[in-house]
Amino acid sequence: MKGDILPARLWRGVIRPTFVKTSAGQNPPSLKLRRGEVKNMKNQQKEKNRKKVFRKRRAGALIFGDAQTPRLSVFRSNSHIYGQIIDDKKRSTIVSASDLEIKDSKLNKTQRAMKVGELLATKAKSVKILKVVFDRGGNRYHGRVKALAEGSRKGGLVF
Repeated sequence: MKGDILPARLWRGVIRPTFVKTSAGQNPPSLKLRRGEVKNMKNQQKEKNRKKVFRKRRAGALIFGDAQTPRLSVFRSNSHIYGQIIDDKKRSTIVSASDLEIKDSKLNKTQRAMKVGELLATKAKSVKILKVVFDRGGNRYHGRVKALAEGSRKGGLVF
């Protein structure tokens, strides 16, 4: 076992791995990892997804929409953005909009997100919804998510 890494089952969460001393008495320098450091791109993506799930659970515990103030949920993929107004008590979607409904192809993604917010607000007004609770869906309030929120505020929704 001299010179080997301890088995993964002995690691406790995300900590610095412990190495057994080699015959020279030194840890191999190429195998050292620091806390939070990842080895390759696949692990970086896993870490990014894990953080997003954590943010979503933390925010989702506080956000709940009902008939008077439904929840405006945002989903952002790499190429599109979607918004839904949801009544959580009935577990039903009241209004939805996405950038697939916008025909102007010369807009960039942030501008399309702004248009989606405005479209969502006009659809919500037609169903007599004026006040919502904003759910960013684990995404940071930045870029396209922020643009969708500002567009829905510009369209008349209050949150």
